[in-house]
Amino acid sequence: MSTKYLLISLPTNVSLSNDRDEALTALRSTIPQDAGSTYDFKVPTFKIGALDALLNQADELSKLCNDSEAVVGKVGEALVQLFEGDQDKARQQRNVGDKPIEQYLQTFSWNKVKYRIDKPIAELIQSLKKELASIDTDVRSKLTTYNTTKSSLQAAQRKTTGNLSTRSLAFLDPSDTYTDSEYLTTHLIAVPKQQTKDFLKSYESLAPMTVPRSARELAADKEFALYSVTGFKKTASEFQHKCREKRWTPRESAHVNGNSSESTSEAEAKEISRLEQETQRLGGEALRLARTGYSEAAMTWIHALALRVFVETILRYGLPAEFVAGLVRTTGKATRRCRKTLDGAFGYLGGRAAEGKKGGGEMGQEEGEWSAYVCYEFGVD
Repeated sequence: MSTKYLLISLPTNVSLSNDRDEALTALRSTIPQDAGSTYDFKVPTFKIGALDALLNQADELSKLCNDSEAVVGKVGEALVQLFEGDQDKARQQRNVGDKPIEQYLQTFSWNKVKYRIDKPIAELIQSLKKELASIDTDVRSKLTTYNTTKSSLQAAQRKTTGNLSTRSLAFLDPSDTYTDSEYLTTHLIAVPKQQTKDFLKSYESLAPMTVPRSARELAADKEFALYSVTGFKKTASEFQHKCREKRWTPRESAHVNGNSSESTSEAEAKEISRLEQETQRLGGEALRLARTGYSEAAMTWIHALALRVFVETILRYGLPAEFVAGLVRTTGKATRRCRKTLDGAFGYLGGRAAEGKKGGGEMGQEEGEWSAYVCYEFGVD
């Protein structure tokens, strides 16, 4: 059952006493007990500039919140990837600081040391943007390096464990396998076993100057047979192209530098060992960075949401900034029920606008769903 949150802001005058705590109680009492739980979401008072600046900042914060949520999602997916698809293990790493993300949300407190509230809102937005971009770049860069090295390791391993169309041919004895002179060369062709008869019938006519009856089976596995064919160097490219057209796989000699079978195999084993160590090292670094990145991206996201709530609250309810913010934890199925009860209790806040805006967008709402109060809906995995 997916967890959904409604982040709501109400003016304190929803209570007769105009008291913040009583306004929060009014919000709590509106949510059916079997539909959700309400937590105090403390939003500080920020330095307010001109109205037109607030309108621009509202748009910036809308984009920043969307971007932050996207980065949190991408880093969360990176954790799943690093744990080879194990969702439970990845979920255990999705902490914000030393708390699971849901606990962080439910006990949110603005970080006044990192994001000083005496700074202009525009400066706070830029600080959050810069931090988010840095997190996204660092995690993506490290994950790309890890994935590239992991792919190289898998490719190297396939050379020793795959079929004859991909595996290393270092086991072949070059002195017994290859003809290489001024004019002649040896082609190595991996042919699917069900096509060997067709290959033996037609290989001589694939390209000019292919030596008749030169095909020799060198090795076979369950899927492929490996043949050597002698031909002239000047038609080598044409011969290999014709083989590919028939889905026969030209292979390159593992001894192109004149190394022996034993030395080539040893070099391949050393390369696999090196790539294994490098993959393990990079995987550890990527995991640490993803874990830290998730924490920092989630912090950025929630702080951006808090700042957005404040800006939209001022634009919606005006000054002085007398409001209360509450976080409603619910589920996907119960979300609509919560919204319906909230609309019934606080729909009057929209005045006449509430009558004509039910199908359109408005400040403080998710796109396409208007309500008379400031409300943001989001999910947490």
